[in-house]
Amino acid sequence: MEIGFQENDQNQELDSHVTHLMEISSGYYGCSHYRRRCKIRAPCCDEVFDCRHCHDEAKDSLQTEQLLRHDLPRHDVSKVICSLCETEQDVKQNCSTCGVCMGKYFCSKCKFFDDDKMLASFFVSDILFCFLETGCCYSKVLEDKHRCLEGALHHNCPVCFEYLFDSTRDITVLRCGHAMHLECTKDMGLHNRYTCPLCSKSICDMSSVWKKLDEEVAAYKIPKVYEDKMVWILCNDCGSNTNVRFHLIAHKCSSCGSYNTRKTQRGPNTHSCSSGVPQVVGSTS
Repeated sequence: MEIGFQENDQNQELDSHVTHLMEISSGYYGCSHYRRRCKIRAPCCDEVFDCRHCHDEAKDSLQTEQLLRHDLPRHDVSKVICSLCETEQDVKQNCSTCGVCMGKYFCSKCKFFDDDKMLASFFVSDILFCFLETGCCYSKVLEDKHRCLEGALHHNCPVCFEYLFDSTRDITVLRCGHAMHLECTKDMGLHNRYTCPLCSKSICDMSSVWKKLDEEVAAYKIPKVYEDKMVWILCNDCGSNTNVRFHLIAHKCSSCGSYNTRKTQRGPNTHSCSSGVPQVVGSTS
């Protein structure tokens, strides 16, 4: 029994220590772009900056000689410098010397550190695994499909057109990698809009909807005049061009099974579409 109490005390002590490392000096270091407890060494010019945006402002400005102007390749960053003990080290969340957490929200793929970004997750309720530069996270389901879009936050929200980087409202990342306000994404759902306004890909797992559509398509008796009619479709989700049997309800992609498709006038070697508006199916009752 005493051993159990000792283990519990040790766990509590460890949790307290981890919390201390997570919070120590949080909010006191960083720049105008991010609050974080590290700097980065630019792989392109071997100089130290608070963040890649600080680098770009200095190295890609009008004050810099044109031939020397360049952007920092974010994914090539391999070294960071702890702001507390000045130790230069490989990219990781906690300092190898003093142990301090250099960014509460950290992504090793994006080489991203931040202490105060707002987090939002829509259409996911399971464990979150990756904090992106957009200040958002992906579902564990998408761990092997992590798509990081350069400058995803440096655009207007495609629904309300507010500039995302300066916004104080919660932001979410869609499956396709585009970012928008969480509130705007929810409003889209209320109007049965489940595709990205920018690229038309499905923004959530639609497999249950596709299954219902399978049942409806199978149950619907197609008029005889259309029985042998074939049409070319473009899938907004996987990008495949396929020749499928015409149906009055919806057309299913034969490559990925999505109904988020649009009709095209010809085959896969042409890009002429009968309509610029995607034939997207939202939800069925």
